[in-house]
Order: sequence, then structure tokens, then C-alpha cells
Amino acid sequence: MHKNIVCIILAAGKGERMKSHLPKVLHPVCGRPMLLYVLDLVEALKFPCVVVVLGYGHQKIRPYLKKGLKIVIQRRLLGTADAVKSALGALKNFKGTVLVLYADNPLLKKETIKKLLLYHRQNNLDVTLLTAMLEKPTGYGRVLRDKYANICGIVEENEANDYEKQIKEVNTGVICFEKDKLVKAIKHLRLHRGKKEYYLTDCISVLYKEEALIDAVRLSDKEEALGVNSRQDLSLVNRVMQERINQKLMQEGVTIIDPKTTFIAYGTEIGKDTVIYPFTVIENDVKIGKNCSIGPFAHLREGTRLKDDVIAGNFLEIVRSKISSQTLIKHFGYLGDSRIGRGVNIGAGTVTANFDKGKKNVTTIKDGAFIGCDTVLVAPVKIGKTAVTGAGSVIPKNKDVAAGQVVVGIPARPIKN
Repeated sequence: MHKNIVCIILAAGKGERMKSHLPKVLHPVCGRPMLLYVLDLVEALKFPCVVVVLGYGHQKIRPYLKKGLKIVIQRRLLGTADAVKSALGALKNFKGTVLVLYADNPLLKKETIKKLLLYHRQNNLDVTLLTAMLEKPTGYGRVLRDKYANICGIVEENEANDYEKQIKEVNTGVICFEKDKLVKAIKHLRLHRGKKEYYLTDCISVLYKEEALIDAVRLSDKEEALGVNSRQDLSLVNRVMQERINQKLMQEGVTIIDPKTTFIAYGTEIGKDTVIYPFTVIENDVKIGKNCSIGPFAHLREGTRLKDDVIAGNFLEIVRSKISSQTLIKHFGYLGDSRIGRGVNIGAGTVTANFDKGKKNVTTIKDGAFIGCDTVLVAPVKIGKTAVTGAGSVIPKNKDVAAGQVVVGIPARPIKN
């Protein structure tokens, strides 16, 4: 299906409305740069050639691009048409269909793009737009149609008149072109004086006058049309992506008590029959086993690994820690850079003091240990099997507790039998 189809991803824009030094396409959606969702999409579709157009902040973006992608730099940010023109320079010998995507549209689904390409090919079209019907189309270019309902152009909102602003059909930005038509149309575009840019959407009116075959595929899921141009847009896209992540986890056997107050990063692995309670935040690179209980008000940060049957309760923060099965951490505390064995009981208020002048040190707690309430473990330190720390104890760094030993006090000392 994708023979003689290439893809151009536009990722050059600065994103002025984001008010950020970070390139817009690197802003995270559910803990992951939005650009990566689009790259996943084109990888899944297996295009023979993908050209990524970079511009603002291209040095920061390059590390996220895999080998095999063609990279083009748009030296002067003169709009979407100029960006596509730059990409076409890398496709001089190509003949066929060009699909244009935007790196700030992370919600697009593979099935949607396949449907668009299939429709374009089956109907021998010169141009096929991906459009959506929106009740509140503010911020989107409107699709113009002639008296026969044929698409005759796209007008950007800042240039639309009052009548055109009432149009509900909007351009998502995703467009299929036959390359020869695209090259011809770009040559006829004029600079928009207001923004001093060349608009790719102007190709539609140019090709309409040339009697090119132009049609559209309409989105069934309007949320796929959401792009990111502002922090408000980013929050909307985050919400939709979070709903998708939560739904997928629930379909796989995870209970999420209140999805609206649960925040789980892309790529999080959670086993069957685990329950996630409200107001839980799970960041990148977290793996949780089966039959666990997390939250409420828990914060699991990067590098956290929980085996099966772990309880990580309320007001708890865990980072870069590995916790074995049947361990209980039911109440508030902080566990950083910890290696905790099987069947350990961590009392309320326990803290691993892992930071020491720029270095993060490891706390090791062996199987069956019992850590009393308000224990402070100053890393690096090891607690042996079945050892016990009394409530309020402070275990100094390098003062390891032997297996079966009971220690109390500040600093903690063994209880003599």
C-alpha cells in the first residue's frame, strides 16, 4: 500500500504561543515529547522514506530522531510551504504521493492515516485533505467549498471573514499530494505579508484553479484533530492521551478507581489485578507487578520497579528503587535509590536519605526486615534479613544492621539481649 508514498514531518516551528525556550515539538505529552508519537506513527506505517524538517532548536531535536530518517533544516522560518519546499529538495528523484504531517499532532491514529492514503489512491486524487467537523472551530483553518460542494480552498482563521468563520469543517493540517502537483503549486504561492510566511494551505486554491482532483476524508474521532500551539492546547492533548493510556491499562486488567485524577506516563507497565487509587502520579520508566495496590496520593518516579503483591500506600514517593514482592509501604514516606527485599514492612514516615553532596547513595533492605515508624536510613547503608529498627531510629551511613539484629535510637544501636 505504501509503495511510492513518502512522508514529510514538519517540525521546524518555534511555537511562539508556547512562550518557551524549548522547541514546541519536545514539550511532553504524558511524560513523552509529542514528536515521538508522530515518529511512532510513521514507523508503524512503514513508509519507504520519511523526511523531517527541522528549524528552531534543531540541535535539541536531533537526538530524538532515529537513523534512517532524512533530516532537512529550514534555515529561515518562512512558513509551512517553505518547509515542504525544503523537504522536496531531498526527494528530487521521487515520483508518487507525498503525505504531510505535523510534529505537533500527537493524537493521530495509524488507522486514520491508512484510511486517508487508501481513499487518495483508490480515487486517483491529486490532493486529499484530512478534515474534521467542529462545533467550536476557533483556531483552525476553514475548508472552503464551491457551489457544487467541491473543495476550493482553505482560509486561515486570522484571514477569514465573518461568514467563513462560521464554517464548521476545518483543516487538520494533514494532506496527501501527488508530488508533481505539489511542486507546481508551491511555485505559485505568494508571501502573506502579515506573518511573512508561505502557507501550504494556499496550494489548495492554486490547484483548484488548475482543475486538480481535490477531496477530503473526514475524521470520525474529532480529538485526533487536536494540535498544539499553546499551553492550553497542550493540556487538552495531555488529557486525551491520558484517557487513552488509562483505557488501555484497564482493558489489560488494571483497576483505576478514578481515571480523571490518575496520571500515568506513556510506557508504564502495570500487571493484572493491580489497583491504582485516586491522585496517584506515575512518571516515566516505571514497572509495577500484579496484584499491587498503589495510592491514593502516591508518587512513583523514574526507575521505580515494584514486584507482585506490593502495597505502596498514601502520601508516598518512590524513585529509582526496586521493591520485591509482598513488601508493605502503607503510609507516607520517601524511598529513593533503594533495594528492598521480599516481605519487608516499611513503617509510616520512613525516609531513605540518599543524597550526599551531589551523589545518590543506595539503601539496601533484605528480606523480612521490619522498619519502624519514622526511621531515617542514611545511605549508603544495609539492613540485614529479618532485622528490626525501632520507631524514630536514625541509621547512620555505612553503619549496617546485621541479619536478625534489633536497633533503636539516634544514632541507632543494637539492643543487648
